[in-house]
Amino acid sequence: QLPAGRLQLTLYQYKTCPFCSKVRAFLDYHGLPYEIVEVNPIMRKEIKFSSYRKVPILVANAGSPLQLNDSSVIISAIKTYLISKRNSLEEIVSFYPPMKTVTEQGKEVFEYGNKYWLMLDEKETKRVYPVKEVRVEEMKWRKWADDWLVHLISPNVYRTPREALASFDYIVREGKFGTVEGFFAKYMGAVAMFFVSKRLKKRHHLQDNVREDLYEAVNEWVKAIGKHRLFMGGNQPNLADLAVYGVLRVMEGLEAFDDMMVHTKIQPWYQRMEEVIQKAEA
Repeated sequence: QLPAGRLQLTLYQYKTCPFCSKVRAFLDYHGLPYEIVEVNPIMRKEIKFSSYRKVPILVANAGSPLQLNDSSVIISAIKTYLISKRNSLEEIVSFYPPMKTVTEQGKEVFEYGNKYWLMLDEKETKRVYPVKEVRVEEMKWRKWADDWLVHLISPNVYRTPREALASFDYIVREGKFGTVEGFFAKYMGAVAMFFVSKRLKKRHHLQDNVREDLYEAVNEWVKAIGKHRLFMGGNQPNLADLAVYGVLRVMEGLEAFDDMMVHTKIQPWYQRMEEVIQKAEA
């Protein structure tokens, strides 16, 4: 439990989900203690209380429990709450209204308005973003992480049958599965996701060698930071740094991650991110 008057946070997640990893990176960097509930990805009984059936879900208690959905909404709302003392968390969350939309495949999904905005007054905005371009840049790259970078993960970690099996071995080991359930998830899931990754490659117009898209993306990110900044946020990470780091971190221990470290310029920035988050956690 946090001291009286502070947030009590419970994160419902799959450990290997890039969107969940983004939220953990944010909470860890800001030194916010939280309880983790690992959700069984097949039965999802842990989130039966929620009509929203995706993860991450963050339940925040600042006097009364409040459910926050969507990784970018969670990050923007909690960051706003940490900076601004004017509004309750409930009021801040109301600034990110869910809107039902239909995808190209005819599936109903929820989108959230304003999810890359921090809801700050003029004085607070000036303190956090001394120059307007800083805010625009952060929002642009947070959106890029959600709209592009995250879609490169599955095609890369399930690129070959061998990589798909290694990825599912990791997912089952780190996730919440029963023994029999884990066995079937590992082998059947690996086969299924190998073929799904091919569909994703086509849907997102990726190159035949999907590694090249991953390499180009992370080098584009490094180039945007430039040679004269430690992070996109300057001397300390901003929300874009945390989002990109959170997405890439789910590949750790897999062949795609090792290849990325060898064939791109991401390693120095990535190591700085690891160090600064470990320091914040300590």
